Amino acid sequence: MNDWKLPWEGGCRCGRVRLKISAPPLLTMACHCTGCQRMSASAFSLSAAIPTQGFEVTRGEPVIGGLHGEHRHYFCPYCMSWMFTRPHGIDTFVNMRATMLDDPSWFSPFMETWTSEKLPWATTPAVHSFAKLPAFEDLERMTDEYAAQAKKPGAANRK
Repeated sequence: MNDWKLPWEGGCRCGRVRLKISAPPLLTMACHCTGCQRMSASAFSLSAAIPTQGFEVTRGEPVIGGLHGEHRHYFCPYCMSWMFTRPHGIDTFVNMRATMLDDPSWFSPFMETWTSEKLPWATTPAVHSFAKLPAFEDLERMTDEYAAQAKKPGAANRK
């Protein structure tokens, strides 16, 4: 049974770069760090950690943007939409900006990070909050918990 209604598709604002997601997210999150605030021009960024084997760019060639540091932030070269991040030293997942999906209506952040830098009025419905990042040993427990209770696409329409 495909509770996640995969695959999903998405793309940048202008549509020149398109994505296909064929694996459910490991976690969903909101990041309140000042870097994400500035790159998203918002109070926080929203992302879904997608297993690498379930993430594919199907059209276009995203370019690296942001600070060009160890974390690789990918953008559409035309409209400059921030689409996804490949965290340094982690090859098991890609942090895709959830709003790049054609239908992100199911998305809700399960955890929020860098709350030590959040704007005072910014709130999310996240189940877990961290002043910085969660301890590595907490991630497996949280991915298991997320898998068990995550809101899946179409769940809002079920009675």
